[in-house]
Amino acid sequence: MEATGILFGSLILSLALKIPIAVAIGIATMLTAYYIGLPFDQVVSRIFAAVNSFPLLAIPFFMLAGALMQEGGMSRRLVRLAKALVGRLPGALAHVQVVASTFFAALSGSSPATTAAIGSVMIPEMEREGYPKDFSAALQSISGTIGTIIPPSIPMIIFGVAAGESIGALFAAGMVPGILKAVGLMTFVAIISKKKGYGVDIDSEFSWSEVWEAFKDSFFSLLVPIIILGGIYSGIFTATEAGAVAVFYGFFVGFFVYKELKLENLFNVFANAVNTTCLVLLIVAASGSFSWLITFEGVAALVADLINILPGGRVVFLLVSVAVLLFMGCFIEAVANVLIFTPIFLPIAVEFGIHPIHFGVIIVIFLSTGMSTPPLGENLYIAAAIGDVSFERVVVKVLIPVLIVIGIDLLVTFVPAISLWLPSILY
Repeated sequence: MEATGILFGSLILSLALKIPIAVAIGIATMLTAYYIGLPFDQVVSRIFAAVNSFPLLAIPFFMLAGALMQEGGMSRRLVRLAKALVGRLPGALAHVQVVASTFFAALSGSSPATTAAIGSVMIPEMEREGYPKDFSAALQSISGTIGTIIPPSIPMIIFGVAAGESIGALFAAGMVPGILKAVGLMTFVAIISKKKGYGVDIDSEFSWSEVWEAFKDSFFSLLVPIIILGGIYSGIFTATEAGAVAVFYGFFVGFFVYKELKLENLFNVFANAVNTTCLVLLIVAASGSFSWLITFEGVAALVADLINILPGGRVVFLLVSVAVLLFMGCFIEAVANVLIFTPIFLPIAVEFGIHPIHFGVIIVIFLSTGMSTPPLGENLYIAAAIGDVSFERVVVKVLIPVLIVIGIDLLVTFVPAISLWLPSILY
């Protein structure tokens, strides 16, 4: 019990001192190992084992693929298609923002990446069209959370590795919840835009020819999820190999088809991908030893005993789990949270008869929503910086859409068929 207190107490203290998350987790692990007398070489071996995994190779591949596709003009073309499809609705550009984020999620697999890529295009454009900057930034921050749900999803890959579950099944399980989030946000946009008069253009008409032109221009971008998911579900290649295919495809289309990817820009593209990958894998390495100590100290059994004391059983467990995940998602990056909480909550979930794939979706969707939940959601800071608006103003505007998304997350939690329907067909 004392060791557990040191483990989590030192982590919280390190985070309060604004120590980088990977270092904070490493400090907590080393201090606890020293306290209980574990040799440091055991901790080091666990750090190595955490990243010595073939499925984790998908992370650098998808990171590089997303960077290549963004530099190669794919995100801009997806925005154009989204604008052609929903750009005549009240709140047109706000709808485009949500749809484009959903499209780009299938390229990046990352919530911050989706927020930055689409936000850098849409927030300035929405400002020119008269949308309030705080509204645009808030909507982009919550739309970006779809990036960790629609496949390929980096947190889904991490959960699959940690739990020993099929990454392809997890990808399939995230599709319907991701689409539901997009529909929920678009419903919110329609209501608020009609009430506030955002983006209403009575002189503009829907044009099938414009949709067709935008579709042709973005055709090779739209093929990305078809190639990746089709290859995985047909058994042609694994999720890891799909990442390598995505890199090749992103380079080929950006360089030879769209011709926007230049040789002189490749160094920056690779450097950005390497920086992001190193950050993620450092967190994975540190969190691997941290989660091993959690198991070693019997934290999962302790949490299970505490939950069993409470009335309500499965329902109480799910409510406690999602509350913890939502709260921690505000403070700690999703990858680290997945590795910290999977060994704590998953064994209890299995005891309650909850399908591991369904519980993996629950973990990811609430951690994802936490990234746009005040007070410290990462997406909020990214969107506020892009929109050049104060963080506090963005927080005020994001409250209602966050509550809508939490409602959708709870629906997914208590109706397992929403996430398990598609995997049951494909697997």
